[in-house]
Amino acid sequence: MQSPLFSLTEQQSQERYTLQNPQLLRVLLEGQDDILARKGAMVAYQGLMEFDGEIQNMTQQRARAYTGEGLDLMRCHGQGTVYLANLAQHIHVMDVEQEGLTVDSGYVLALDSSLHYEVVAVDSQYGISGSGKYQLVITGRGKVALMTSGQPLMLQVTPDRYVNADADAIVAWSNSLRVQMQAQTHSSGVWRRRGNTGEGWELSFMGQGFALVQPSELLPPQNAVIGQGLRAQYGMGQQGARGQNQGNVWQ
Repeated sequence: MQSPLFSLTEQQSQERYTLQNPQLLRVLLEGQDDILARKGAMVAYQGLMEFDGEIQNMTQQRARAYTGEGLDLMRCHGQGTVYLANLAQHIHVMDVEQEGLTVDSGYVLALDSSLHYEVVAVDSQYGISGSGKYQLVITGRGKVALMTSGQPLMLQVTPDRYVNADADAIVAWSNSLRVQMQAQTHSSGVWRRRGNTGEGWELSFMGQGFALVQPSELLPPQNAVIGQGLRAQYGMGQQGARGQNQGNVWQ
């Protein structure tokens, strides 16, 4: 049997995290160091591997119930390699240093079990669709695998060069930055998502650090629930702020 497919063999590496291709992550486990991965993200594995549900503590459960932000994770442990993917999203591995990382939970594919995460509020008086007023702060030392729709852009933020990003396109940013949420237009109808301009809300980043932006204003349509009525149309109902379909994929 012959086919170009036989050239798509696994990447040989001793690194813990290796990109098999832009949409497929290979993780090497050696028995002592578990990883936490998005539920259902395993597409294949080799070796003696086990997958268990990751139980949230009471603080995490309360934060999830109140904000809608959180991670649905499984614990991967054993000896071998596991391959992770989600809806053919582009995958990017980042080192979390002392500075820490803020990210929307919808973009997290996997992370080292040694890392700590908690829900924080972003400055806003509104609950908007997409990256809303609650985010995850990841701290500690380790690696996290993020997902984007397409190849993203990493923007450097300096004290003399701040960055504004669409709230539906921002993926992550460094914890050292000061963040403000504001309307992208001063129209009196700004509460209506995208109103007459096609734009809605933006995040302004100031200080020293980075902001990661994807070339899309939509989250992956996982567990999408079609909204109903005018509120859903403008990102304020079941399909909007903290709803299952946060990116308004079905509008």
